[in-house]
Amino acid sequence: MIIVRVMGGLGNQLQQFALYRKFRSLGVEARLDISWYHDSKKQDGVMKREFELPFFEGLEYEICSSNEKKQLIGAEGLTGKIHRRIFPGSVRYFEETKMYHPEIFDFSDMYLSGYFSCERYYADILPLLREEIFFRPSGDIRDEETAAMMRDCESVAVHIRRGDYLEEKNRELYGNICTEIYYEKAIEYIRQQYPQACFFFFSDDSDYVHQHYNEEEFVHIDWNKGESSIYDLYLMSCCRHIICANSSFSFWGARLIGNEGKIMVRPERHYSNRIMPIKELAELWRGYTFIDSDGIVKEVVSSFEASLE
Repeated sequence: MIIVRVMGGLGNQLQQFALYRKFRSLGVEARLDISWYHDSKKQDGVMKREFELPFFEGLEYEICSSNEKKQLIGAEGLTGKIHRRIFPGSVRYFEETKMYHPEIFDFSDMYLSGYFSCERYYADILPLLREEIFFRPSGDIRDEETAAMMRDCESVAVHIRRGDYLEEKNRELYGNICTEIYYEKAIEYIRQQYPQACFFFFSDDSDYVHQHYNEEEFVHIDWNKGESSIYDLYLMSCCRHIICANSSFSFWGARLIGNEGKIMVRPERHYSNRIMPIKELAELWRGYTFIDSDGIVKEVVSSFEASLE
């Protein structure tokens, strides 16, 4: 059995669910472990999160039992720690340490811990995931009116994440990646191909966005707050194209867009301390255009895409 640990915010939860769903598509018995959301100690020092997958209509998954988890990683508490130290070979535990671990698909019994943000893990089942990840109606007429507008124009979702990324403890890891020149060049890049594009801005810092992005073709989505913020993801998925932040939330906006000719722009890096050669990155995130923090566009065709031409 494979057990995937679920932790973090909505974007991370969707990534962990997608990995679980990939294993299920391969015929592997799999479960989700959601105990992180019930253990306040595990959330110490991070923004408190809720388990949000139940917000989706009819999304199916199986939660592991405490006994199933114990069979792979042993008992909780001091007894389990002592046992794992004395008998390390008895533990079936794998923790993500880099962007992509292809070896995980060779596992048959393992507890997997990580965020698994890399597109390569589940790129082949994204059409299936778009069918299964279904949003309930929000009940806010503004969402449906905006969704209709997005479908009728050359719409581009623009996600700007600030909030906790501006906090001192996070700034070094996440800061100075999606700079103002990054967004400037990303908008320019899309306008070169679609001069009539209309840009819809999503952010956790509405005041900043209203101040810095106020052209006629810019629309601000600033009413979905708290539990309703999930509908920002719904609206992103209604757009034809997207400019991502270094955030799993906007990566899922990109993944849920069904437009076959979509432009997906993302930053060259997600974390300041994780730098990858651009050709290798393009293999793991096929179909994306990369722009660095200095506004340099890096269009790279993966070897797989090149073989199709």
